[in-house]
Amino acid sequence: MAETRPLIADPVAGLIDIPLPQPVSLLPATWAARIVIVLLAAGIVVAAWHLLRHVRANRYRRVALAELDRLQQTSAAIPGGMAAGLALLVRRTALDAFPRETIAPLAGAHWLAFLDRSYGGDEFSQGAGRLLTTAPYGRTTADAGELRSLQDLVRRWIRGHHV
Repeated sequence: MAETRPLIADPVAGLIDIPLPQPVSLLPATWAARIVIVLLAAGIVVAAWHLLRHVRANRYRRVALAELDRLQQTSAAIPGGMAAGLALLVRRTALDAFPRETIAPLAGAHWLAFLDRSYGGDEFSQGAGRLLTTAPYGRTTADAGELRSLQDLVRRWIRGHHV
């Protein structure tokens, strides 16, 4: 008679799967954390909106500074043309920044006084800025030092005038 071997049962068949935990929610658990997240998101939106407004409001300054750089490169050979170009650039920049009714009638000493008030100094009426009133008409010629001072003054005014 042959010996029969007992069948060995599969050892893995009796194992039970480990229960997996529930998926973790991305929503914060407390209401306070939810409120903080909403306020933070609103703050970011408001800050972005203010930044965009600031960038758009100062676009004319970037355009004027680029025009000033172009003017310095192209008018270097013609000193009188540089002063007249600067006078025109300041007038156009002021028309972009301020109401036309305020800027258009100004000329001479009133124009220089307005530039001084908007900049916060007296460099236009007492310094190199005086060339702006005579340069467009070619009454006076300016030397290289005066033109350099006027260029620097115009650059500072474009960057720092108050609207």
